[in-house]
Amino acid sequence: RQRYVEKDGKCNVQHGNVRETYRYLTDIFTTLVDLKWRFSLLVFILAYAVTWLFFGLIWWFIAYCRGDLDHLEDHAWTPCVNNLNGFVSAFLFSIETETTIGYGHRVITDKCPEGIVLLLLQAILGSMVNAFMVGCMFVKISQPNKRAETLVFSSHAVVSLRDDRLCLMFRVGDLRDSHIVEASIRAKLIKSKQTQEGEFIPLDQTDLSVGFETGDDRLFLVSPLIISHEIDERSPFWDVARHQLEKDDFEIVVILEGMVEAT
Repeated sequence: RQRYVEKDGKCNVQHGNVRETYRYLTDIFTTLVDLKWRFSLLVFILAYAVTWLFFGLIWWFIAYCRGDLDHLEDHAWTPCVNNLNGFVSAFLFSIETETTIGYGHRVITDKCPEGIVLLLLQAILGSMVNAFMVGCMFVKISQPNKRAETLVFSSHAVVSLRDDRLCLMFRVGDLRDSHIVEASIRAKLIKSKQTQEGEFIPLDQTDLSVGFETGDDRLFLVSPLIISHEIDERSPFWDVARHQLEKDDFEIVVILEGMVEAT
């Protein structure tokens, strides 16, 4: 049976017929964070490589236009960048400038105003690229996907009497010592529905009360807890018989939210 939400929390939904793809580029930061790791690393490498090559080409072009490459052996000539003798050395100088390495062999002189302006531009743009790409990597590394692996749900949900009330129950626990702060839980019933007007809703979502009215949905998740949904007149399972429950096609999605204490 095909699931709406997989056991690892991934939604089994594929978007099709998306025409306004430019909307992904308007929020480029979130788009890069949502990319798979191999594409994120490719973008990370290209962002630096392209800027290094771009500014390296400009440094070489300035040296070429000023005639520095024609006066390599002329010690009386003051070049824009000392010891820049070709595109490779210009590329290396671009890397040293943007990464603030500064080996000391190649250095800009004060007789080149266009080089000073380019140096300022590369320093500013390099800082922006660093902030953007490092921010993307940090957000991607700190995503809660791996943390969710240590949040364990019971393999089965049961319908049983509890305090003389029929309840749907399951268990949830945290394996780590670091606690989940402000943890809250909610449940959704995913089931096809047909309205009184004849409209067919294939994936209708209905709330299953797990203690919102009493505050029991806010968890102190130190030890494993039993989450209970009382089957009363407000429950979507009120009119469902046991034999019908075994044959019916539906899915219950449980969502646990909270903040990790350590981060």
